[in-house]
Amino acid sequence: MSDSSNVPRTFPISVKGVVLDSQDRVLLLKNEREEWELPGGKLELGEEPADCVAREVQEESGWDVAVGPLLDVWMYQPIPDRHVFIVTYGCRRLGPEQAPVLSNEHKEIGLFARGQVVDLVMPQGYKDSITRWYDQLGVD
Repeated sequence: MSDSSNVPRTFPISVKGVVLDSQDRVLLLKNEREEWELPGGKLELGEEPADCVAREVQEESGWDVAVGPLLDVWMYQPIPDRHVFIVTYGCRRLGPEQAPVLSNEHKEIGLFARGQVVDLVMPQGYKDSITRWYDQLGVD
């Protein structure tokens, strides 16, 4: 009989960016569960987390970003029996003003002012990371 308590638990690591544009609006994407989420994705083996979030933001929105400080880490359960370890970074958009471009990975893309985020259908952990980045930047 094997002891399952010695078997390490595994789960994906998803690195997300709280990306603000020049008007301090946060970039969000709507997923297949009809929830808004931060841009980002799965950390690849050998990839630095900051490089992962910069790559994912570019793929999902067409935006280049400067990746700033680590904001938060938390465990998310998007559906029963599935856990994802979330890592969030504060980011600032680089380059000329341009609207984000929706990739085929999401249903909708949007930019939201700080006061709009509270009412969105979105995991609380993402809302907490967004609030933390706004607070660090001193944005009302």
